[in-house]
Amino acid sequence: MSRSRLLVLAAVTALTASACGGGTSGEEATAKPTELRLAIGGEPEDGFDPTLGWGRYGSPLFQSTLLTREPDLGVGLDLATAYEVSGDGLTWTVDLRTDAAFTDGEPVTPADVAYTFNTAARQGGLTDVTALDEAVAVDEDTVELRLDEPRSTFVDRLISLGIVPEHAHDDGYAREPVGSGPYRLVDWQQGQQLVVERNDDYYGDLPAFDRLVFAFTDEDATLAAARTGAVDVAALPSSLATGDIGGMRLETVTSIDNRGISFPTVPSGSRRSPAGRPVGNDVTADVAVRRAVNVAIDREALVEGVLEGFGSPATGPVDGAPWYEPDSAIEDADVDAAAALLEEAGWQDADGDGVREKDGTDAAFTLLYPAGDTLRQGLALSVVDMVAPAGVRIETEGVSWDEIDQRLHTDAVLFGWGSHDPTEMYNLYRSSMAGTESFNPGYYRDPVVDRHLDAAMAATDPDEAAEHWRAAQLDDDGHGFTAPADAAWAWLVNLEHTYYVDSCLDLGEPRIEPHGHGWPLTAGIASWRWDC
Repeated sequence: MSRSRLLVLAAVTALTASACGGGTSGEEATAKPTELRLAIGGEPEDGFDPTLGWGRYGSPLFQSTLLTREPDLGVGLDLATAYEVSGDGLTWTVDLRTDAAFTDGEPVTPADVAYTFNTAARQGGLTDVTALDEAVAVDEDTVELRLDEPRSTFVDRLISLGIVPEHAHDDGYAREPVGSGPYRLVDWQQGQQLVVERNDDYYGDLPAFDRLVFAFTDEDATLAAARTGAVDVAALPSSLATGDIGGMRLETVTSIDNRGISFPTVPSGSRRSPAGRPVGNDVTADVAVRRAVNVAIDREALVEGVLEGFGSPATGPVDGAPWYEPDSAIEDADVDAAAALLEEAGWQDADGDGVREKDGTDAAFTLLYPAGDTLRQGLALSVVDMVAPAGVRIETEGVSWDEIDQRLHTDAVLFGWGSHDPTEMYNLYRSSMAGTESFNPGYYRDPVVDRHLDAAMAATDPDEAAEHWRAAQLDDDGHGFTAPADAAWAWLVNLEHTYYVDSCLDLGEPRIEPHGHGWPLTAGIASWRWDC
């Protein structure tokens, strides 16, 4: 273990001794702790400014949001007491509670809400507010969010965008945030730990714990901290969550955090990306190859062998969400069927070397994954073995994200996604998003899918939107981006997030978690209790 990680563990252990009294009286020693120590990752590089993206994958903790995501993925109220959408979908009117205050004592006003949304839209941060024309405070407890086009997913901005104070939102805000959430930041030692204290003036249900200490440790150090009792909650990948730890239980949380392979879907040399990077791959541009890979993969085996059973097979980016199309699922792996697809498309093993060829090109391609990610490495190597009997050769490379960014349009990449917001589906498959950051890396394009995605985004009725989201995956005419149709990706597994939790700590009702950025586990922190 590195010296820096040992110092982090030493600091956490010292805080533990300080909080518990370190050998004081029996009454003090048996008192229920008022401090929790958490090693759950998620340190944000850019700090804690929601207008730049903090909180988009989970509770922003320091800031309040207008709405909340309920455990069943429904929508609940937070700062908002009610909201309505105009018939044309262009105006969202939000009524606000009047008893909320920032931690500097100033009240939360409609002007602060309008400022937050306008600033997020202007800055173009990671929280997508591009549909907003303007936000306007119309009276002492009402704000209007006026869009330039209908956007069914705008409700997710009301859920994810933490409200900042106009009077205190300056260049230093990301490091010293002022908010109206259940906790306030006390000390941040970047790369080591973060200390927060309960906001006792919070308008909602107060958490039971006065103080939280977040330790930023790598996987090995996190496991060591759990084993030594230095932390109360430790997030670990399923590959490390296989043994018993005294005084702790293993808690699994359902997520829509997934792993999947993006394929370049156009021939090589056909264009270049806006950044000037090459685009295309002559092998994966053939839909038969993409379908064959999808059919040959034994996803159940991936769950059992790589995830240690902590997950489920995935055949799309939104498995289990209300907008998932179940008919797009692949029921069972079938190598013979995969071979037949390739044979029919003209891929044959004429020289008997086990790799099919077509027009002088081998059915072979490279699969990239981020170096150091043992989970993705395990998935990649397993996929290689699963598709080889069908006559497809995959070579894997663990490389840096910088290199992936250079090659993601020409090589297959093992990505991780998963959001409570279906906008992610639009970003991954809409043709107009090709070449934008990591979205639609394979330059997938289908006009029918584009129409379904556009209709889903523009719908003013949630049920109508869900119908189009499902049709984009697979519609009645067989169009779609999923495996039975265009097979633009090969989705592999959905993860269960695994945590070692102190045996006396009750985390309340579990919530379906998104992809593992931020601290989604803390979304339900008001219900956490020490019960022994």
